[in-house]
Amino acid sequence: MGLGIIGWLVIGVVAGWLAEKVMGRNHGLLTNLVVGVVGALLGGFISNNLLGVPVGGFNLVTLLVAFGGACLLLFLLGLVKRR
Repeated sequence: MGLGIIGWLVIGVVAGWLAEKVMGRNHGLLTNLVVGVVGALLGGFISNNLLGVPVGGFNLVTLLVAFGGACLLLFLLGLVKRR
């Protein structure tokens, strides 16, 4: 079962907020949403294409993949921002 738009938004906000706390950043709700949704796409791509583990649905694994992707996104943005 796939995620609807509300599921994407909920997972995005939660993953973005968790990544913000772990990475020591301070963003607003909208930025957390964007970071979380883009992180979910990034994490899903890595999980599916590089690890061979498809992820989908509204569950803890999806949240963990989105959180990992969001942390990776914030880390990469931090590297680019330093230059």
